Amino acid sequence: MIPGGGKRAFLLGLCLLASVLFSGLGVWQLERRAWKLDLIERVEARIHAPPVAPPEPGTWASLSPADVEYRWVRVTGTLLHDRATLVDALTELGPGAWLVTPLRTAQGIVLINRGFVPHDWKAQSNSAAGQEAAEVTITGLLRLSEPDGRILRPNRPAEERWFSRDVPAIARARGLTNVAPFFVDAEATGSAMGYPRGGLTVVQFRNTHLIYALTWFGLAALSITGLVLLLLPAQKRR
Repeated sequence: MIPGGGKRAFLLGLCLLASVLFSGLGVWQLERRAWKLDLIERVEARIHAPPVAPPEPGTWASLSPADVEYRWVRVTGTLLHDRATLVDALTELGPGAWLVTPLRTAQGIVLINRGFVPHDWKAQSNSAAGQEAAEVTITGLLRLSEPDGRILRPNRPAEERWFSRDVPAIARARGLTNVAPFFVDAEATGSAMGYPRGGLTVVQFRNTHLIYALTWFGLAALSITGLVLLLLPAQKRR
């Protein structure tokens, strides 16, 4: 057992350590909040800006999410319908899939998320037969690759089970080379058949850092209160 004096010293050290730790976590959350607000401001500016050309292949290796994601881009090329991939999706239209189709451009391959399709759409419409190999121009939001699938639901390329738009994995599965490390979420096009339905990108960032910061600072205040009580003479503590 710890003697009375030793126990008091242990509790003093514990309260001191907790107050420093909780204060540090509170400051870290405030820094994260500032970063998140800056990110939201930059993304808001991008999604209201006119479309631009996508990044050139020479810059692909050095792309920074902070600089390019959610930027409106316009790409021109030929859709490779026979190499399309269905990626599991849950949207405001219900469960279904994203139809991800490679677009062959003059600079290389860009994966295009043409939009949402219901689960039974593949049997009805997803056929390369009769699809024209005409040049098309697509406008959409630039998005970065989503590696490995979702939590507890990894992508299984061998089984054609895709739960995220993992650009390198899809490129390998479809035998594609010179593929951009990003994909493009196509805007709504008003297709006569209704599908694929583009324009369903949700641009929303969770920002609860202030609540977390206040929680950590509250715990730090409790730790400091405990420290002060331990430093008071025993008679005053009673």
